[in-house]
Amino acid sequence: MSTLTITAKGQVTLRKDILKHLGVRPGEKIVVDKLPDGRIEVKAALPSGKILDVFDFLDRKGGPSLSIEEMNAIATRGWAGKQ
Repeated sequence: MSTLTITAKGQVTLRKDILKHLGVRPGEKIVVDKLPDGRIEVKAALPSGKILDVFDFLDRKGGPSLSIEEMNAIATRGWAGKQ
């Protein structure tokens, strides 16, 4: 259990070990839910972004482009456990 100090402005700073446990980094968001009996639940917020961000993730810079058929074959092998 961790004990945190509340500042004069009513703020609390989460220590690095807690942020690491939540899996969040600077600039990312957390969600705080109020529970009964004065308790709260803190968890990492779901990532927000645009669907286009996924395509940037899949961009193979300098590598060959894959056709739909090649992508389907790779996915089929992956689902079959034949990576």
